[in-house]
Amino acid sequence: MRTLYLFLLIICTALPAQLDAASNTVLLVVSGYGVAGDKARPGFEMDELSQAWLILRANGLDVEIASPAGGAAKADRFDKAKPYNACFLADPAAVKALAATVSFADGAKRDYAGVYVMGGKGAMFDLHDDKRLQALIARTYGAGGVIGAVCHGPAALVRVRLADGSLLLAGKAATGFSGEEEDAFTKEKAKAFAFQLEDEMRRVGVRFSEAPMMLSHAVADGRLVTGQNPYSTPDTTEALLRAMGKTPKARTAWADERSIALVAVLKPGGEAAARAAIKAAPAAYDPPLIAAWGHYRALTATDAAGLRHGLSAMEVAKPFYPEPQLDEAMTKARARLASLGG
Repeated sequence: MRTLYLFLLIICTALPAQLDAASNTVLLVVSGYGVAGDKARPGFEMDELSQAWLILRANGLDVEIASPAGGAAKADRFDKAKPYNACFLADPAAVKALAATVSFADGAKRDYAGVYVMGGKGAMFDLHDDKRLQALIARTYGAGGVIGAVCHGPAALVRVRLADGSLLLAGKAATGFSGEEEDAFTKEKAKAFAFQLEDEMRRVGVRFSEAPMMLSHAVADGRLVTGQNPYSTPDTTEALLRAMGKTPKARTAWADERSIALVAVLKPGGEAAARAAIKAAPAAYDPPLIAAWGHYRALTATDAAGLRHGLSAMEVAKPFYPEPQLDEAMTKARARLASLGG
């Protein structure tokens, strides 16, 4: 156990031993709706929280975590072995902050340089209409602070009104979990949402943009920073740092981050080069994730280009992930592509 702890200390992003007294504090907001092990009560995305915490702390910021009622907050199921989650769980300060989150009532008494709302389906149940959170966000933004949100986190922003009565998001460039992603991954659960996030963001006047399903996409509009999905968290967090006037420190990208970046630029005919990159640094990539992304991209594609993109990703992953399910998915994708004349 001690050996594992020492190993995590070595591989985790280095955290400052002591923060400067004048350093800024960012408040990470998570849903308090979740109940451990209860799919009917979804919580927040641990991957997003871990990545945001580690990147912010590595850049010298103090970080607090808040939830509606305070106290312990429950994440949706997550992989504790993922490097960022392992690092978060090995950090006593992080574990303590998550076990005793700040309540919105207490947060309203403090000043923050930024408020950053994490996603997860739970946000659609308890963050989307919390008046205390809306007031905290409006006050922070009005005082010159930065506001960020990722995945379903922007749901907490759609009702925020500033001191002049205007909506925070009106006329802003922003993004969030897209309708395409909702249909692919949360269709049944989304029926219980108060609104569909992309639709509501557009309704309040957002200049909404999106990347293809589950690719990283972060949008900065002045002191407002938003990210589309969980895989957008690193880019969104670094955009938030830049909006605060800070240059993000260089770091080693996580394997799933590299994998999503690889498929984002993948073109038909580029499979060999992508496979060579993985073969040269196998620990730097996540072939099962690449395969899964390709499968869902092909499954939800409405045109030949989308099908080819998904099929290319599956072909890249196949030598490193020889699973029968992948072969079956590739066969179906080729059949659909043929039916489209592609």
